[in-house]
Amino acid sequence: MASLSLFFHDGVLQQGSEIQLAEDSARHIVQVLRMQPGHKLELTDGKGHLATASIARAEKKKCSVLIEAVQYFEPAQPQLHMAIAFTKNASRNEWLLEKCTEMGITTIIPLMAHRTEREKIRYDRWTNILVSAMMQSKQFHLPLLKEATPFKQVAEQYSSVPQKILAHCIEERSRKRIADAIIPHKETLILIGPEGDFTGEEVALCEAAGFTAMSMGTNRLRTETAAMAACAYFNMINHAE
Repeated sequence: MASLSLFFHDGVLQQGSEIQLAEDSARHIVQVLRMQPGHKLELTDGKGHLATASIARAEKKKCSVLIEAVQYFEPAQPQLHMAIAFTKNASRNEWLLEKCTEMGITTIIPLMAHRTEREKIRYDRWTNILVSAMMQSKQFHLPLLKEATPFKQVAEQYSSVPQKILAHCIEERSRKRIADAIIPHKETLILIGPEGDFTGEEVALCEAAGFTAMSMGTNRLRTETAAMAACAYFNMINHAE
């Protein structure tokens, strides 16, 4: 049996209710997929709920559905929070958002470090990328995209996370290999620096706050490559079957 088409609904999913879908979803359902009243589909709110629904009314730009059943899925454990000093390259940033979402990241924090290049975040566009990646990978929890946050504030806000890691390239300072730094089955915060790396002062601040310094290998990686590698490794050691 073929799987049902999955759509995002930014609202409450309650069994027995009839809801109006967003115009972009309605247009895709009616004009692209040519679905008619009675056809079934699935909806997620990005908060763990998955609803099975049938189309009640279908017009050119409007579509309402009747929710027949709702399931709840617990978020994957352990959680991964990643603070990233995004670059000015929009396409590389968007690629990273997509791939980290596919890997099941919990929180994405645009990090304002001393050498951060990108200070303005296109939240609407970035959120749409996260939604698309969540649905493509058949997940039901949308990553939390935080406001751009100063370096010191991130360290303070996530002080209770049991595993805190800072990836940097300063060779004179002690660092652990990624395989030794990231311990499985622990909620984790990873800080990924800008193209020019973290400053010595930022590294010292994190070390004093209980962060483990981590090396990403002998090759010097771009910001998005380092973030993707760390996210993929975390996913592999915690969720690979």
